[in-house]
Amino acid sequence: MVNRVSVIGTGYLGAAHAVCLASLGFEVIGLDTDAARVASLAAGHLPFHEPGLPTLLSVGLRSGRLRFTTSYKQAAEFADVHFVCVGTPQSPGSRRADTSQFETAVDALAPHLRRPCLVVGKSTGPVGLAASMAARIAQRAPAGGGAELAWNPEFLREGHAVRDTLAPDRIVVGVSSARAEAVLREIYARPLAAGTPFLVTDMATAELVKTAANAFLATKISFINAVSEVCDAAGADVKLLSEALGHDARIGAGSLRPGAGFGGGCLPKDIRAFMARAAELGVGPALTFLGEIERINHRCVTRIVGLTATLSGGALRGRRAGVLGAAFKAGSDDIRESPALKIARSLHDEGATVTVYDPVAGPRARAVHPELAYAPSMLAAADGADVLLALTDWPEFAEADPVVLGKAVANRAVIDGRCMLDPARWRAAGWRYHALGRAALNGGTAAITTAA
Repeated sequence: MVNRVSVIGTGYLGAAHAVCLASLGFEVIGLDTDAARVASLAAGHLPFHEPGLPTLLSVGLRSGRLRFTTSYKQAAEFADVHFVCVGTPQSPGSRRADTSQFETAVDALAPHLRRPCLVVGKSTGPVGLAASMAARIAQRAPAGGGAELAWNPEFLREGHAVRDTLAPDRIVVGVSSARAEAVLREIYARPLAAGTPFLVTDMATAELVKTAANAFLATKISFINAVSEVCDAAGADVKLLSEALGHDARIGAGSLRPGAGFGGGCLPKDIRAFMARAAELGVGPALTFLGEIERINHRCVTRIVGLTATLSGGALRGRRAGVLGAAFKAGSDDIRESPALKIARSLHDEGATVTVYDPVAGPRARAVHPELAYAPSMLAAADGADVLLALTDWPEFAEADPVVLGKAVANRAVIDGRCMLDPARWRAAGWRYHALGRAALNGGTAAITTAA
C-alpha cells in the first residue's frame, strides 16, 4: 500500500501536486534545491498565486502530512513513489525543450534508490525523454530494475490547479508494467472512484498526449483569431461567429475565445518544442502549421497596438494608455509570454506613456518591466488615458462601471482585448468600443437568436 510520496521540484506544478496529494491523505515530502523556496513553503507561503492552494498548504503542514526538504537522500528514504515535477523551459537560442533540470533530478535521486519504487515523470518533455530516463535510472539506482519509471502528464490550468489535480477530466499514465499501473491507480483512487477516466498507454504516447493537447488548444485559439481578421475585413462579429461554431459538437466552444492571443509558461514553449522534436524525428513537415499558429498569435498583439494607434489619432507618441491586466490569464500571477505585457511594452516602445494595473500580477510585472508605470487600482490606471485596454480577463475588469471610468479618462475609447465587456453598456456610457474581429459593432447589429 502506498502511503509515502515525494514530489521533486516545487515550482507551480510540483507545489500544487504535493499539496493536493497531502490533502488526499498521503504523507508527502516536497523536494527542491532552492533552500529559500523550501523554507518559504515550510512556513506556509506559496511563491505564486493560485486560488485555494494556500489553505490546503496550511492544512497539510498543520496535519504533519506535508513537509519539505533539500535532501534527495531524505526523499528517497522516505517515499516509495517519486513524482518528478521540475521545469522544462525552452532552450536559449533554440526551440527545443531544455530537459537538463529533469536529467539533473534523476541523476541526483537514482543513487539513493535502494529499494523497489516508482519514479513518475510529470514534467512536459519531448517524446523519448521517458525512455532515456528509464535507462538512466536502471543503470544508476542500487535497486536496479526495482526502481521503475512511469509517465503521468499533468493537465493543470493556472487558476484551477486544485480542481484539476483532485478532480481531473482524465488521468493518463504511461507504464511498462502491471505493478506501475497498480501503484498509480492507488495514488489516484479518489478521482477514479468519482468516475475520472483512467487511460493506460505506453510511455511515448503519454508524453505526446500533453504536447499534442497544448498544440491543439493553441490551434483553436489562433484559428478563431485568424477568423477575427476576416471578420474585421468583412464587417462581421467574431464573438457571435464563435458562439455559433461552439454549438457544433464536433468543434466545441472551449478555447474559441477571440482576443489578444495565448501566452503563459506552457503553450508557447510547448508548441515550439513539439516542432523541434518532430524535426529531430524526421517528420518536421507534419507540424509546420504550428509555425503559422505562432505567427497568428503574434499578429494579435500587433493588431491591438495598431488599433490603439488608430484610436489615438494615428500616432502613439505622447499619448497615454491605461492597460488593465498583466497576467497572461485571470486567476494567475504568471506573466510569462503575457500578451497584455507584450502589448504594453510595444505601446511604450512607440512613445506612449503606459500605466498598467493587475489585481495580482503587478509586482511580477514591475520586476520584469520597470520601464512601464504601474497603478494601484483600475481607476488609477484609467486616469488621463487616451485609450483604455482591457487585456486580461479578470472579473473585476469585465464588471467595471464604464460611467465611473469615463470620468477618469481623457478620451472614452476602450479596446476589449478579451471580448469580455458588454459593448452596449460601454457605448451607452459614451465610449467608443473596439475589439478584434467585431467590425459589425461599428456600424451593424449582427446577432444570433437562440430558439427557446
